[in-house]
Amino acid sequence: MIIGLTGSIASGKSTVSAILQKRGFPIVDADEIARLVVEPGSVVLADIALHFGEDVLTKSGSLNREVLGARIFGNEEERMKLNRIIHPAIRKEMSRQKEQWIMDGANTVIMDIPLLFESKLQSFVDKIIVVSVTPDIQKERLMKRNRLSEEEADARISSQLPIQEKERLADAVLRNNGTIEETQQQLAHILSEWNAKP
Repeated sequence: MIIGLTGSIASGKSTVSAILQKRGFPIVDADEIARLVVEPGSVVLADIALHFGEDVLTKSGSLNREVLGARIFGNEEERMKLNRIIHPAIRKEMSRQKEQWIMDGANTVIMDIPLLFESKLQSFVDKIIVVSVTPDIQKERLMKRNRLSEEEADARISSQLPIQEKERLADAVLRNNGTIEETQQQLAHILSEWNAKP
C-alpha cells in the first residue's frame, strides 16, 4: 500500500513522518528529493541556470535559493517556468524510490508530499492521511518556528489550499492539536484500520 502523507504548513506533518519512520515505515520525502534534484552537477540545476541566468548559482556552483526566490516571487510566469523544470525530475525520483522500496519487500511505503493536492499527485498513492491543526494553533506554531509576524504567517498559510479542503479530500484526518501521545494514538488507529505494516 502506498500512503500519501500531507498537511498544511506548521500542521506537524514532519513530526508524524518521523513517528512513521521510527516505526520502520519507509519514507519517500518530496522535500528531500526537491533538494537532491538541484544538487551541483545535476541536469536540473544546469537547466535552471540556462533559463534564469548564471547568477542563480553561487560561486561554488550550487543553487542560490535567495536569488532564484526573488526572481520568481510574485511572478507567476517565472514560477511556472521553474516548476516545469523541477517537477518532472522530482516525480521521477519519487517514483524510483517508491519502486525500490517495493522491490526491497516493503508492504507499505509512505509518500511524504507537503503539496500533494496542490501538485495533483493523488494518483501516486492509494490512501491519504492529512495532518490537520486548528487555524490558531497553526499560526502560533508557524510564527514561533519561522520567527514571523502575524501578517507574514497569514500570507504563508493563505498561499496553500485551505486545510478544510485537504481534510475533505483525505481518507483519514489526523488532528494534531494535542500532545505527541494523542497524535501517536490516532496514527496507530489509522494504520491498524488500513492494516498497514512496514
